[in-house]
Order: sequence, then C-alpha cells, then structure tokens
Amino acid sequence: MTAFKNQLKTILLLGAMSALLVGLGGLVAPSYLTLFGALAVLMNLGAYFFSDRLVLRMHGARALAPNEYPGLHEMNHELSQRAGIPAPRLFLIEAEYANAFATGRGPGHAAVAFTSGLLGRLTPREVRGVLAHELAHVQNRDILIATIAAMLAAVVSGIANVLQLSAFFGGASPSSDDEERGSPIGSLAFALAAPIAASLVQLAISRSREYVADETAAALTRDPGSLASALERLHRAAATEGPPALPAPATASLFIVSPFAGATTLLALFSTHPPVERRIARLRRFSARGVAA
Repeated sequence: MTAFKNQLKTILLLGAMSALLVGLGGLVAPSYLTLFGALAVLMNLGAYFFSDRLVLRMHGARALAPNEYPGLHEMNHELSQRAGIPAPRLFLIEAEYANAFATGRGPGHAAVAFTSGLLGRLTPREVRGVLAHELAHVQNRDILIATIAAMLAAVVSGIANVLQLSAFFGGASPSSDDEERGSPIGSLAFALAAPIAASLVQLAISRSREYVADETAAALTRDPGSLASALERLHRAAATEGPPALPAPATASLFIVSPFAGATTLLALFSTHPPVERRIARLRRFSARGVAA
C-alpha cells in the first residue's frame, strides 16, 4: 500500500510538471513551444541512451570480472532473478568514499557501480541490501522516469528563458490582444518562478523514487533491516568524512545516499534524496512488522 502511494505521488508530480508546462506554453507562440520541446526531447533522448557510459567513465568505473568479488556476482544473479530482470553489469570505482549507484535505461541495459570504500566497509548482508536497492531502480525503470521529469523541466526552463528575454528586451507577447494576454508583469513573474517550481517538482520526484526503491528492495531481500543498516552506516560515513571530491558533483543524485550529508532544512528542500533518518525508520517499521513492503 505504501509503495502504491509513492507511485501515485510520482504520477501526480509528473502531472503537476505537465500542468506547469501547459501554463507556460499558453504565454508563448506555439512555434517556441515546439522548438524548445524538440530540443529538450533530443537532449534527453541522448542522455537516456548514452548517460550510463558517460557516468561510468566520469567516475573511472571498471567492469568487475567474474572472478572478482564472487559473492557479489552471486547476489546479483539471485536478486535479479527474484526481480525478474536480466542481471545488470557490475562495476567498481576505486575510491575511499562509500557509495553506490545504478545507471542505464532499463532492464537489459543497466549497470550497478560500487565504490571500493563501500565494499570494504559494509558486511555482506548490508551489501546485499544496497544491491537490492539499485536493482529496484532498474526494475522500476526509474532512469526513464527521471528522464521524463528532466525533459519536462528542460522545456519549462527553455520557454521561461524566452519569456524573460522578451520582457527584458521589450519584446511583445505573441498574442495580439492585450486583454487576452493579461498582465505583462504577471507573465514575467510566472516565467521567473516556473523554472524554480519545475526544479522543485523534479527533485520531489527523485525523492519519491528513492522511497519506492527502498520498499522494492525490502521485498526482494525479505530483509528490510539489511538496507536500513547499510543506509545508517553510509550516511554516518558521509556526514563524518565530508563530501568526496566527485569527478562530477552533478552525478551525486545517482548515489544511494547523498554524498553531501548534513544539509540544513532549507537545503533539504533542494535535495535529490529524502532524509536518511526517515528512510531508515520506514525500513525498521517494515522489519518490526515482519513485512517487506
């Protein structure tokens, strides 16, 4: 039931993003909407098909040979079979910080990367919980959902930029009827606020998908406590050691826990991850009830 609520929340958030897009589109010429929509689709399609290779290369990840970490390969095949998806490729990032992420456009085209710091610190049970979480992202096609959200946010931002430039340089609104256009100041205010609203919705979708992945992982392992323990240890390490020198900080959203732990309440609003304490508490409740999800 909880998973259903989070899935519904994702749908409602995507609907809110679409409504924001329609509202902005009503303020500009259809040609602008088509142009920026096409550009956003092309950019995000490229990211959808090639981002996995780019991200893995950015972090210096290398493919794990079958004889490396044999226990991890066994877990991967076992949990993937339970999830009903092809086992993704496994990669290793030689880095001291402890974290992991999944990438790829969906089952059959996915990869899961672990840092050597994570594999060296967590117990096999905790690693299993982390792997199940990343496989859940693959099973739930979260990369596709993130791409759709990013595409909508990009279109909103593009249209808003056109409206802002038009207002600053004295351009006229596409409509020939001033009364139908409404207030120019109101249109400019909407154009300034829309990209921020789109970003907040996009981040809310990301946080919602983390909850769904946690619940799916609990069902896959039938051991919610394993992921809860792993999250607790990973978050503590990130908070005490400080943020790592990531090759690309923009990719921090991919990781199972935010590398930038200890954010203030205001910054948490702009976080791609829900509070770890809340995630752990939810998993502990599942464990106490003896229910996976």
